[in-house]
Amino acid sequence: MKTVFYVPERGDLVLVTFAPRSGRGAAGRRPAAVLSPQAYNGRVGLALLCPVVTEVTGYPFEVPLPPGLPVQGVLLADQAECFDWRALRAERLASLPVDVVEEALGKLRALLA
Repeated sequence: MKTVFYVPERGDLVLVTFAPRSGRGAAGRRPAAVLSPQAYNGRVGLALLCPVVTEVTGYPFEVPLPPGLPVQGVLLADQAECFDWRALRAERLASLPVDVVEEALGKLRALLA
């Protein structure tokens, strides 16, 4: 019998377990937004994740999460990074609205242009 696994999809709000890293972010079980497409995530086993934080500072790369989601705060588009979503035990919390995902992708594009 084949076991079906969850494969993160672009726009998913997920809970992942980040390992402690010197000088970068907090460790532990944290929310993140998935920006990479599901086809990539499933085939490669990685996902492009942006951390979600509760502290809103007005930083230009913040993308606010709308009310009604299980997590409130902002995603940090410039801190997108590929992670092994299986190793981080990704758990889907919700789907982000398309406009939030597009805003995050736009900020990431601006950074890379």
